[in-house]
Amino acid sequence: MPPRVTYLDNAATSWPKPPPVAAAMKRFLDEVGANPGRSGHRLSIEAARVVYRAREAVAGLLGVADPMRVIFCANATHALNLALRGLLRPGQHVVTTSMEHNSVMRPLRALEAEGIALTVIECSPEGVLDPTAVKQAVRRETTLIVMTQASNVVGTLMPVREIAEIARAHDLLLLVDGAQSVGALPIDMNELGADLLVFTGHKALCGPTGTGGLIIGERVDIALLDPLMRGGTGSNSASELQPDFLPDKFESGTMNVVGLAGLEAGVHWLAEQGPEALRSRERTLAACLIEGLGEILGVEVRGTRDASRQLPVVSFTLTGLDPAEIGLRLDEEFGVAARVGLHCSPIAHLTLGTFPTGAVRLSLGALSTRDDVDMAVRAVGRLAEETRRRGGAG
Repeated sequence: MPPRVTYLDNAATSWPKPPPVAAAMKRFLDEVGANPGRSGHRLSIEAARVVYRAREAVAGLLGVADPMRVIFCANATHALNLALRGLLRPGQHVVTTSMEHNSVMRPLRALEAEGIALTVIECSPEGVLDPTAVKQAVRRETTLIVMTQASNVVGTLMPVREIAEIARAHDLLLLVDGAQSVGALPIDMNELGADLLVFTGHKALCGPTGTGGLIIGERVDIALLDPLMRGGTGSNSASELQPDFLPDKFESGTMNVVGLAGLEAGVHWLAEQGPEALRSRERTLAACLIEGLGEILGVEVRGTRDASRQLPVVSFTLTGLDPAEIGLRLDEEFGVAARVGLHCSPIAHLTLGTFPTGAVRLSLGALSTRDDVDMAVRAVGRLAEETRRRGGAG
C-alpha cells in the first residue's frame, strides 16, 4: 500500500480540514451540546449563539448585510430543492444550462412532470455558456433562471453577472448553485447579482458534511417562497402554523449545531487566508496540473484547459483505459484519490462528449500542494505508458 494518500477529490468533499474545524466541533460537544432555541437554560442559549455566529460568518464572507437571510440546510441539494420547490408553480417557465448537477436537474425534471416548462441551454463542448442563448430563451411566462456558478465536472466558470443583468432586465429571479464556487472564489452576493445563492459547507468552505444553505436576496418576496418542510422551530410554539419570518420559516427541526460550529471555524479560517490569495494559489496549481496532464500522450484534458477560466477541477480521459479502471489503479497503485464516472451530472458529460463512461476528475483544495499535483501527473503518466505498451493508445 502507498504510504500516504494524495487526496484530489476536493470537489466532492474537501480534506484535510483546517485544524480549527475539528477543534470547534469538539469544543461544542464537550462544552455545550444542547439544542438551540428549545430551552432557556445557559447551554441552549450558547447553542443558539453558535448557530448565529455561523450565520454571521457566512453572511460576512459573502457580503450579505442581513445574516437572517442565510438559511441553513443539510447541504446544497436540500437548499436547491427548497428554492425550486418553493418558488415554481405549474404554468411557469424556467431556464437552465446543460452543465448542471443532478441536484438541479432532478428537481426540475420532477417539476416539469407537474406542469413547469423547462428550457435547457446547450453549452459548448468545453462547458462554456453563451449569455445570448439565455436571453433568447426568455419568454412571457419565464420566472426563474437557475445555473451553476462553476461546473462540478470540469470547473468551468459561468457568466453569472451577465446572466444576472438579463434576469434583472426581464424582472426574473436568478438562482445560483454555488456548491463548487462558494469558498473557492471571492464572492459578494450583491456584485454577483444572484437573487438566491446556494452553498454547501463541506467543500470549499472547509466545513463538515451535513452543512449548507440558501441565501435569500432582497428581491425575493419570502411570502411567495414556500418552505420545503414544516415543523418545530422553537419560535411561536403556541401556533400550529409555520412561522412566516426569517429564518424560522425555512428551518424546521433540530439543526446540525455541531456541524455549524465546524462551518463557522472553516469560514473564519478561509477569511484569514484571504479568498483572493487562495484563488491565486489554486489557479497556479491547476495550471500546472492541466499542463502536466496535457503533455501525456493519450490523455485528453476536458473543459477550457485554462486555469483562469475554471476552478481547480480538472477532468481527463485516457485513450484505451476506462475511467473506472484509472480511478481504481490511481488509488491502489499510487495512493491518488480521484473521482471517476459521471459525477452526478450526466447532462454535463453529454455536453462534454464523455457520456456514458464519464471521465477522471482531479480536484484541488485549499490545502493541496505542488507535490500532490506532481504525484498525480506521474501516476497518470505511468498508466498511459503502460497502456501504450499494451497497444491501447496507439
